[in-house]
Amino acid sequence: MALPHNAQKLGINLSLADAVVLSHGHYDHVGGLEWMLKQAPNAELHMHTRAIERKFSGGPHADSPARRITIPYMEKESFKNESRKVVQSADPHEVIPGVWATGEIPRLNDFEDVGGPFFLDTDLSKPDPLLDDQSLFIPTDQGLIVIFGCAHAGVINTLEHIEKLRGGPEKIRCLMGGLHLLQASEDRMQKTFEGLRKRAPEQMVFCHCTGAEAVCRLSHEFPGACQHGHAGMQITF
Repeated sequence: MALPHNAQKLGINLSLADAVVLSHGHYDHVGGLEWMLKQAPNAELHMHTRAIERKFSGGPHADSPARRITIPYMEKESFKNESRKVVQSADPHEVIPGVWATGEIPRLNDFEDVGGPFFLDTDLSKPDPLLDDQSLFIPTDQGLIVIFGCAHAGVINTLEHIEKLRGGPEKIRCLMGGLHLLQASEDRMQKTFEGLRKRAPEQMVFCHCTGAEAVCRLSHEFPGACQHGHAGMQITF
């Protein structure tokens, strides 16, 4: 498991965590949760109400069978106990003072999708809208900081949702995380660039499901502002 190894290498004491926030229920985002909660017995756990759903991925052909992409620990809600506060909510809310979860993000534009073949059944007949996808945002004197998990709701949908919550556009200090642009169409890429240009983020650090090609294109479109995130990177505000 990468989490304990990386935390030890970075000298981070996870037992001091006040809260754990889940971006969504896919295994690569919750696989270390059981271990993490054992390290931080007093940490609150925050997630969307639908992060416990069983989810699948796969193609429409016989050689692309359904692949389960969730884990029993989440599906059985094994994270619940008498002592831990668990916040399961689709609404935006303050996680700790100054750090906010977006809650469920409306899908309002016509060019962003969930980023892949995701389903709620083994027959791959019920598309998963991934309503459990959420991000974090932190208002600061330097501008807004937004942290994406996978941005399955779409990066522009997410930013527009935050702007509505905040009462309008404002300076963006930093965007970071995964944008799930691995399978993005050219139309989506161009409209994503357009939406980001409109907001002119001071700094962008993208990784994970953004995709290496997309990060390269973002770096070309926003020279000096965009970089590829990696394990061990530390950013101070």
